[in-house]
Amino acid sequence: MDLVVAVDNNWGIGLNGTQTVVIPEDRKYFRGLTKGGTVIFGRRTLMDFPGMRPLPKRRNIVLTTDPGFELTGGEVAHSVREAAEMTKDDPAVFVIGGASVYRQFLPLCRYAYVTKLYVDAEADRHFRDLDLDPDWRLCSPPDIQVSENGIEYAFLKYENMNVKEL
Repeated sequence: MDLVVAVDNNWGIGLNGTQTVVIPEDRKYFRGLTKGGTVIFGRRTLMDFPGMRPLPKRRNIVLTTDPGFELTGGEVAHSVREAAEMTKDDPAVFVIGGASVYRQFLPLCRYAYVTKLYVDAEADRHFRDLDLDPDWRLCSPPDIQVSENGIEYAFLKYENMNVKEL
């Protein structure tokens, strides 16, 4: 299991239920990485998807504590353990947010695919700073690029050196 996240300079990921900064290059990277795989995300993250519909060409699993929640075109899990059990045979599983879902799954993930956006954005949701976490190491130095809308960014890959089992 891996995760995918876009963060700003302060590891901010969201404001008022949506991403703080969006660049087309990150959307393309995300699609390429997750297409054909399984994505796990929270109900509030689903609300930020176009039309509040599951992502196409992926197995979608929503993590929610709402026992009556149903998802047309996707599946529902009510705990981290249930989601992990549902995906144990899937070859590519990506946790894609939001903040509380990332926190719950982070210790279980082998890799974190982080799009670092070199901007200071206002955020009310943050991701753990993996540069300060002794369990995580950056796999390669950043290759800073400039998006078509002028924002500097880099695609980073971190490895969890202490993956937990359920």
